Amino acid sequence: MNDRDYMQRAILLAQEAQAKGEVPVGAVIVFNDEIVAEGFNCPISTNDPSAHAEIVALRHAALKLQNYRLPDTTLYVTLEPCVMCAGAMIYARVKRCVFGAYDKKSGAAGSVLNIFGEKALNHRVIVESGLLSDNCSELLSAFFQSRRS
Repeated sequence: MNDRDYMQRAILLAQEAQAKGEVPVGAVIVFNDEIVAEGFNCPISTNDPSAHAEIVALRHAALKLQNYRLPDTTLYVTLEPCVMCAGAMIYARVKRCVFGAYDKKSGAAGSVLNIFGEKALNHRVIVESGLLSDNCSELLSAFFQSRRS
């Protein structure tokens, strides 16, 4: 599998979130070319403001790998991480973050802030942006359009 395949899986997870009435964001964590964890947004259904797709996936990966540090992992997510999720990736020592759609309202990987580029922090996450961005953006746009209707 390659980056596109992993992002396609994250898109499927985002669609699961949407089917449950959540904002459609999905995340996949890969270690040694294997998906070790997945997650999708579920803060509404769980009454948990921290239940973003990335946080859910990070929790599952830490349990599976039996380590709160996740070095040499890549986290794929359909939407640019927020401050909370970017911070969690830094603390977990995720090696690489690949995201699809940009979040011009609260993105923390370059759109509004760049937490990953903060030199005062002691870990650097490699960031790659815009993978399948049209697909990811369309999913989010359609979701919010339907909510406004």
